[in-house]
Amino acid sequence: MSAQPKPDNAASPRPPVTLTKLMAMKQAREKLVMLTCYDASFAALMDQCGVDILLVGDSLGMVVAGYDSTLPVTMEQMVYHTECVVRGAKRPWIVADMPFGSYQKNMEQAYANASRFLSAGAHMVKVEGGQWLIPTIEFLATRDIPVCGHLGLTPQSVHALGGYRVQGKTEEAAQRLQKEALALENAGARLLVLEAIPQTLGTATSAALKIPTIGIGAGPSCDGQVLVMHDLLGVYPGKKARFVKNFMEGATSIEAAFTNYVNAVKRLEFPAPEHCF
Repeated sequence: MSAQPKPDNAASPRPPVTLTKLMAMKQAREKLVMLTCYDASFAALMDQCGVDILLVGDSLGMVVAGYDSTLPVTMEQMVYHTECVVRGAKRPWIVADMPFGSYQKNMEQAYANASRFLSAGAHMVKVEGGQWLIPTIEFLATRDIPVCGHLGLTPQSVHALGGYRVQGKTEEAAQRLQKEALALENAGARLLVLEAIPQTLGTATSAALKIPTIGIGAGPSCDGQVLVMHDLLGVYPGKKARFVKNFMEGATSIEAAFTNYVNAVKRLEFPAPEHCF
């Protein structure tokens, strides 16, 4: 059986998503929709369904490669999958995860690896961490490499955090996260993922920042939401996090599941209280 022709997204009248567009959406209180993506076919379908941001996540280590964590993922794997996604998507903003060990050594290492992602077609790179990352983000931002930060539950720090646990639950931890979020923004980060934190903290942090926030288990007040594609489709065999919803339930196709997710985020129907901490 031959593969179906790839949809012609180039003919779409919708202009490409840019940083300017993302900022305008935050100011207009229009929710941003992000999904993880790892190949060209799903990138094209997500594009058609109106997903604003595609995250080439190092989550591929778990959902694609079958690792127990994201830690074994390599630059070569991430660059390859980024190239695949870029070929399939026309409209979405594309963010590439910098894998563990690719930016922690020094700023020069971070720049060299971030440059590989932009050369592969990504629009932005994502790094995990707080205060210690400030010099690196400043270094990248002043060299015109857009950076997305990531606070709260940071999967690359799973061993240091003692597992996949909700972060920012105490007053001290919440204040520290908010302080780090502002520091990342001031250093030049243009987007911020907030993962597995109390929804009150997600609300306060999103309100305090000029840049858009993308929540995953951070409450409905974030400027946008993200899910891992395999979780959204209900195909990942691992333990389901509280913030996950299977959008294939009741859907007649993968396209319908993606569209239902986009609409649920845009209409403020997801995340619901049962998906929040």
